[in-house]
Amino acid sequence: MKLYKLLSFSFLLATLTSCTFTENITINDNGTGKFSVDMDGSSLMAMAGDQIGSQMGADTKKSMDSTFTFKQLIAEKQDSISKLSPEAQKEIKKLENLVFNIKMNGEQKQFLMNIATDFKSVNELQDVLQSMNTLQKLEGGANPSTPFAGLGDNKSKLSYTYNGKKFTRKAIIDKQKLTEKANDSTADMSKMIFASSNYIVKYHFPKKIKKVSNPNALFSEDRKTITIQYPFTDYMENPDKLNFDVEFEK
Repeated sequence: MKLYKLLSFSFLLATLTSCTFTENITINDNGTGKFSVDMDGSSLMAMAGDQIGSQMGADTKKSMDSTFTFKQLIAEKQDSISKLSPEAQKEIKKLENLVFNIKMNGEQKQFLMNIATDFKSVNELQDVLQSMNTLQKLEGGANPSTPFAGLGDNKSKLSYTYNGKKFTRKAIIDKQKLTEKANDSTADMSKMIFASSNYIVKYHFPKKIKKVSNPNALFSEDRKTITIQYPFTDYMENPDKLNFDVEFEK
């Protein structure tokens, strides 16, 4: 199955059931780290594993574990990309270092997807998900090519900052675009699709955490990791609810 076809089919599967999206960031002592977003749609495998295997031409009794880089995907769609505006091409180029992995196992009722990239500074992550949403343009504005593409379509600008003393996650809403989205005929359908889905942030830092501005944050035993869970509808409709600051012990 070609990469783009696999991604498109993966998005279709993800929209058929509730999912859990987990945004992970690990920051090292020197400020470098790793960013990833995991999607767990295993409940769909429990309901319709055989049908999924049939659609993909695969035996669900056998496990599937496929990994590729977005650089490969971009190469496959180069003809289409060359027809986009220079701005859109620049956005897509930002995705070259992302790695995509999909795991399916019918016997274990497992359906997992993951995108990941290393970074030299969290500043490199500005709007990485929004850049992924540009892939929609390859299909003339049709459904996003991956479940993750839709994550960049919450009409906000997301930024991360970290200076060793403080970490900030901040989404600034574009109110005009948010109004346009609310009036979109597909808005209600999107709300229905993700009504029972969750969005989790899980961040690991090299220092012990002193405090977090979100009172719902859960701490690891060593106080270096926080986990916060939100309804996915908050992520899509009120992305600024996911804003918070982390302060560290000296």
